[in-house]
Amino acid sequence: MTDSIQVDKYIGCLLGIAAGDSLGLPYEGLSTKRGDRLFPDRSKHHFLLGKGMVSDDTEHACFTARAMIKSQNDPQRFARKLAWSLRFWLLGLPAGVGMATGRAILKLWLGFPPNYSGVYSAGNGPAMRSPLIGVKYGHNPELLKQFVNASTRLTHTDPKAYHGSLAIALAAHMNAETTGAVDPDSYLLELGKKLIEENPDELLELIRNAKSSAENGESVGQFAQSIGSKNGISGYMYHTVPCILQVWFRFGKDFKGGIKEIIAAGGDADTTAAILGGIIGAGVGKDSIPKPWLDDIIEYPRSVSWMEKLACSLATSKETKNNLPGYCRLAIPFRNLMFFAIVMTHGFRRLLPPY
Repeated sequence: MTDSIQVDKYIGCLLGIAAGDSLGLPYEGLSTKRGDRLFPDRSKHHFLLGKGMVSDDTEHACFTARAMIKSQNDPQRFARKLAWSLRFWLLGLPAGVGMATGRAILKLWLGFPPNYSGVYSAGNGPAMRSPLIGVKYGHNPELLKQFVNASTRLTHTDPKAYHGSLAIALAAHMNAETTGAVDPDSYLLELGKKLIEENPDELLELIRNAKSSAENGESVGQFAQSIGSKNGISGYMYHTVPCILQVWFRFGKDFKGGIKEIIAAGGDADTTAAILGGIIGAGVGKDSIPKPWLDDIIEYPRSVSWMEKLACSLATSKETKNNLPGYCRLAIPFRNLMFFAIVMTHGFRRLLPPY
């Protein structure tokens, strides 16, 4: 694999997360029907006058990248670095902090070490940090599991959170390493090998069902209903992960088609689209992500170009060590205030027709 291809899978993964996140954000919490009424064109940004912004999904992916660069392959150091990023992230007053993540960060501020800061939850938060870990450490099964576990336990201690996060990391790794579509049977075989000591029968059965659903040509909305996620894809790890994989099995490396499909299912649309974007983006690179989807993301100080530099640093971290792109941290609270105001505007807009 050439150096340019190696770097492009990191860039594609991180920018894929950002693109999926920003496109899915206006649909968060909406049903398919309501999303169709409010924003029928899922190929455009709808957050602010045809432009998009990213949520905590992309921010946490960026923190994960920075922590991996600083850790130099040490999972415990990685956990400490990521913990400090999360502490200061909360001080910036971000909008929409997940309950489990918020409680875990408060425990970190109270002095709990990263190994003991997590709360018992099977929310999908850790899965949004997993695609980049898979791209970075998928070739080393033991390091992969250690880094995914460190990232997960920082906020979520339910074993289901770890199992689902590892499934996402493996999908990103396998998609990044193959030129064509990944065979679902091969994926299931590899996942079973990596989780053999954990005995996650429920997750493996759900993913087998996702494979069968994909082979039958079902929409992800139909599949979500069949596994008990009635009002769109919920934030429960064992709803989120099978649904994402069902779309991945169907769309392979079709970035645009996959993102539009998962957003159409509704529910936790920004997170599901971000995670799927990371998986597919790792396999197709930046050039296969629709250019307007990236160009129309208006972010400061962590802009799309900054994210691309960060991904490059992660791809070459062995050589560059702590060569991290900087940004204006003082601008974060002002950015978050604007973001919160736009989110509130969307909330009021949802009270109005069309219903």
